[in-house]
Amino acid sequence: MTIKDTPEEWEIRGTATPFTGNKTSVRTDDVVMPDGSVVHRDYQVHPGSVAVLALDDADRVLVLRQYRHPVRHKLWEIPAGLLDVPGENPLHAAQRELYEEAHLKAEDWRVLTDVYTTPGGCDEAVRIFLARGLSEAEGVRFEVEHEEADMELARVPAEELVRGVLAGELHNNCLVVGVLSLVAARAGDGLDALRPAEAPWPARPFEA
Repeated sequence: MTIKDTPEEWEIRGTATPFTGNKTSVRTDDVVMPDGSVVHRDYQVHPGSVAVLALDDADRVLVLRQYRHPVRHKLWEIPAGLLDVPGENPLHAAQRELYEEAHLKAEDWRVLTDVYTTPGGCDEAVRIFLARGLSEAEGVRFEVEHEEADMELARVPAEELVRGVLAGELHNNCLVVGVLSLVAARAGDGLDALRPAEAPWPARPFEA
């Protein structure tokens, strides 16, 4: 038995979009179940995201603290953002986010992991990159606004973040998955064995 996620699509008898927002929408599908019954399934339609676990030469991870209104918390996170353009190369989007949120660039990029954040209620797919060889980006800093205007930046040892995750002190999905994936990759074949930065991503196909 191979433990591997596989694509599959059950029959849809009808669909509606009761809400359309600025970046996402809500869709209702009438889905045929294995027993022949038809049920409503509501879910958020999302363009997809990228996140960057930026690791410096001192084994510190770049994190930022930002207010997230739906959960009423300021969360420590890694740089992340939406795929703003359909078919956008996720590596380019990740490089943009690292520049805009931290004014940094990186020499070495790898795919750390791909995840569906909440597949029971949202189709968001996130590709988390590992970025190494960090240096200050050229040019003027990106002008932030809204929640990002209150953002704090820090560089935290990877082992300290792992402790915080396991202690229930850090909750952001991409930070948790990214940091634990970093530890797992090191314990396995090593970071240089990770997939290349432009590895195929069936959840959000793109032009290399």
